[in-house]
This record gives sequence, C-alpha cells and structure tokens, in this order.
Amino acid sequence: MSRPENCILAATSNWIDRTVEISQNLQLKQTLTPQQILLSTLLQLPSLALELRIKTELELNPLLEMEDDVEELEEVEEDEEPEEPEIDLEDYFSNDGYEAKEYYDKSAEEIEIQNAYTPSLAEDLLEQIATLTLGIQEKQIIEEMVWSLDERGYLITDLNFIAEKFEVDLELVEQIHAKLMQLEPLGIGSRNLRECLLIQAEKIYKDAAPHFIIRDYFDDFANKRFERILRKLHLSRTDLREAEEQISSLNPKPGDGYLDPKTNYVTPDFYIREQDGEFIVTLNDAFIPELRISGSYKNMIHNQRKLNTDAKLFLKKKVESAKWFINSIQMRRITMLKVINAIIERQKGFFLNGKDHLKPMVLRDIAEDISMDISTISRVTSGKYAQTDWGTLELRYFFSEGIEAEDGENISTRRIKERLRVIIEAEDKSGPISDEAISKILQIEGFPIARRTVAKYREQLSIPVARLRREI
Repeated sequence: MSRPENCILAATSNWIDRTVEISQNLQLKQTLTPQQILLSTLLQLPSLALELRIKTELELNPLLEMEDDVEELEEVEEDEEPEEPEIDLEDYFSNDGYEAKEYYDKSAEEIEIQNAYTPSLAEDLLEQIATLTLGIQEKQIIEEMVWSLDERGYLITDLNFIAEKFEVDLELVEQIHAKLMQLEPLGIGSRNLRECLLIQAEKIYKDAAPHFIIRDYFDDFANKRFERILRKLHLSRTDLREAEEQISSLNPKPGDGYLDPKTNYVTPDFYIREQDGEFIVTLNDAFIPELRISGSYKNMIHNQRKLNTDAKLFLKKKVESAKWFINSIQMRRITMLKVINAIIERQKGFFLNGKDHLKPMVLRDIAEDISMDISTISRVTSGKYAQTDWGTLELRYFFSEGIEAEDGENISTRRIKERLRVIIEAEDKSGPISDEAISKILQIEGFPIARRTVAKYREQLSIPVARLRREI
C-alpha cells in the first residue's frame, strides 16, 4: 500500500474515532424548573397534607401571608369612604409570567365537609430533620420525601425520579433516604414491607435470627417455608417460633398511630354527587387559606433604592418564591378538577349504576383526554380519595386493565379480581380451591382467565396460595 493511501486511511480512521466520540457524548436532558418541581410536589399531596405544607411555607417565606378577612370592610361606617386599596406587589414587576388567582366562591356548594385535622407525622419528621446536619439541597430532598409518604408511612415516589428532579446522583438520594428511615418512627419512608422491617430488625435484633431471616430469607418466611429457614440458619423450632414472635412485634406501618382515634378516617379530596344525570364535583379545599404577598414588605419594594444589594436579592428571591407557590396552589386545583372530571366522563356507568359498571381505564387514557403527562395523572390520583354515591374510594380504584369476555364485552380486571376474592372467601378452608379450579369457575362464568392469570391477580390481592389458606 502506498504512503498517501496510508495517510488517507489514518486520517479517515481518526475522523471516525472523533465522530464516534462526539456522538457518544450527545444526549437529551430534560431540566425541570423550580415551578415544575413545586407543582409536582403539591399535586402529590392529599388535601389535608396540603394544609400543613402551606403552614410550613408561611413560616419559611416572610413575604407570603394569608389574606385578611373581608369582614374588615363591614366595619366601615356608611358615611365613611373606604381607603384606597394598596397596590399588589406584582404591579412592581412587569411581564413576569405571574397569573392572578381566579376567584372561587367556596360557599357555593352546600356540602357538609368534615372538620379538618392536622396529622402530626409530617410535622414530627420536619422537626427531626431540623436537627440533622444537612446542606440546603439535601434538606430539600429529604423534605420532598416527607411530602411523598402515604398513610402507611411508605415512600411512594421513586428515588430515580427524585434524583432527576433535583439533578443529583442517585447515590446521594439513596444516602438521604437512608437517613430518613432512621428517624422516628423507625422505618418511616421505606418503600416496601421488607425494607421497613429490615431497618427495625437491624437496630433491635442486630445479628440475631429476626435480622437474618428478614435480610436473607424474607420470601421464605412470608410464604411459610419454615423448613428451609431451619436448615439454612441451623435453628431449632423453638428458636424459629421466638423469632417469628419478635418479627411480629415490629411495626409494618410506621405511619399508623399518628392520628387521633376520633379523627382517624379517610377525608375525601373530592365530593361527587349525581343530580338529574349530571355530576357536581367539589374539591375539598375549603380549609385552604387564600394567600397573598405580604403587605408589610410593599413599602420596602417601593423604596428599594434605599436597600443594599443583599436585601434586594433576598426580596427578589422571596417574591418569586411566593408567586410560584400561590400560582402552584391554583394550578394544583385546576389540574385536580380536570383529572377528576375526565375520570367521571369515562366512568359514567360506574357513577350512575355502581361497581359492576366499572370500565377498563389506564392512566394514559386520562393523560390523552386532557393533554397532560402520565406522571402528572399518577401524582393526582395517588393517595387521593373521592366520596361518591357508592362509597369513598381511592382514585386508583377507577384504573384497571381490561379483558374481552366471551360475549365480546370489554371487562375491567378489577371486576374479575373482586369475583376472585368472593370465590376464595366462600371456599371451604379445610380444602381451599386451587388456582386451576378458580380458573375453571371463572371460565364457566364467561371470563377467559388462565391459571397463571388467576395466580397473578391473587398475588395482587395479597391472597396466599391454597396450601397457606388451609385451616385445620
């Protein structure tokens, strides 16, 4: 091969290497704005948790305050002229994208709303977090986790999602999550039962049988495969019975016990009632205060020439934060009403006639109906409840896949699961029905369900296999 050809090949090879290197470094990355992060956080909160979140924000931001009662205007005598209203703070800032709140008459709906109560779990956790040595961003991340706990005290937001929101490594989020689980009650913020029990066992029964069982043989223990545990850990039956009692003493739901027994009920986020074939929807936010920018800071803004640079930056930051929060509260309300109305539109049969008329529906259906992201629909429906003519139900109740019955009808899998539950509840416990037998019963009733599908639905209902349901 001639020398020029060698040079051309070498140059071509170098060009290809550089091209590959460049193409490997190209990536698309979505960056969430602070407003988007705030709105996504508020959307995930049920109504009562939102009340506590607002109280926390009022404490953190001195420029944010609750609006004064309009009753003050009634005190003005008839022959007196009321003073000119103060100019709202947004008048000092032009074209900043802030949208004023729509007026909403909360007395328009005559619905008896249960008295609000304040859960102490989040408040207790925030007080404990204040004692930890954390950076500003670390504190924001752990507080995000606190606001993402369900009623059991379990974390319902994926750690990867939190890492993406705050643009940090997953390893850092995992470290902060570990700190959360060490707070009281121990195991708070766990993602599943095993993790919850393991945190407690590591502290209470360190290097003892309960610790090893939960860490290494949890599935065997949950499915009562005791012989394997005895063989692997070289335990006697007495040791195993003692370990079983110790594990049973652990708290599987660290979020429980934080509510007063008199108020320990599900408070609906929505009230839905049917009237002459139409549906009236009310968002349970009557106890949420109206917010505004603090009037005491308006003179400071008006005379900002007298302020030093640090004071100006502080006020600007707090003003922006207050605006985002006020706007996000309103956007939360608008979004939640859009979602619930879309659910009602697709599930009219249920709301008119009951649970046997529930249709198959997935999150994507609602997302497409109202042109929103699936993750937004997921946050709105997670941990939220609606009071209907057929009971108070979690919004996730209305979502299920569907199968086609023998008559061609598309049936919700939730209906099939409910039928499966009834069959098992009615079985003879001395001889429980196998998954294969249940499958044949359902097929006779017109549901083409295979044995493995029965097993899948049974597991989703947390119903053990037939041999574990047997009673002597």
